[in-house]
Amino acid sequence: MDFLVSALEYIVDPASWAAGATSPLPLGDRLREHLLYTAIAVPVAALIALPLGFYIGHTGRGREFVIAFTGAMRALPALGILFFITMVAGYRLSFLVAATVGSLIALTILAVPSILAGAYAGLESVDRQTIDAARANGMTEWQILVGVEIPLALPLIVGGVRSAVLQVIATATIASYVGLGGLGRIITSGIGLNNFTVILAGALLVTALALAVDGLFAIVQKLTATNLTTGRRADRKTRRDQSSGLDAAVADATSR
Repeated sequence: MDFLVSALEYIVDPASWAAGATSPLPLGDRLREHLLYTAIAVPVAALIALPLGFYIGHTGRGREFVIAFTGAMRALPALGILFFITMVAGYRLSFLVAATVGSLIALTILAVPSILAGAYAGLESVDRQTIDAARANGMTEWQILVGVEIPLALPLIVGGVRSAVLQVIATATIASYVGLGGLGRIITSGIGLNNFTVILAGALLVTALALAVDGLFAIVQKLTATNLTTGRRADRKTRRDQSSGLDAAVADATSR
């Protein structure tokens, strides 16, 4: 309990956030670096995974391969990838550049499986009758994908991105092992100094950041699901109104 209180005091101490504080401070810089790694790795992973996931979910091709591929990707150790790329790239690049590239590649690889799974699972969850109806109305495959499948699959797609972001936030601490910043720098500094208060403070900051970001994505995911539910209700009401109007017209014509 004393460690927890000391860690919280360390976090809320204005001196810990002040500019010019000594390593591993200021905490604000470490937090911004952590968010920067996440903001780079997740969009790059999305650029790779979303088009592939949409193709697989729309066509149904390569599903078995993707399941095996994503399972293998999840099993790769991020820290091992980081050290391997840093050592290989270090022969041609400066160590700082090699470490940065290695960290971003490792985090991108980590984020790809969740986004890919969310994309193709989301499209596969769309009712086939809805897609057949869209084709019957003359929509092209691209129009079906963009106008029907992706909007209906949006909650699951957002869920995949949400999972990837949380994994990257939790794992971005490894960047500190190759001399980079981020919240992991606080933890490794505490380990080096044998200071359990600093170690716990770094862990609490990572946890708080993950929970805060997860809360934001949970709101976005709920809003997308709510909008889809509202849209479906509106469509059903429109169809009922059209049907009622048609029935009334038929009844009026019959009475005449």
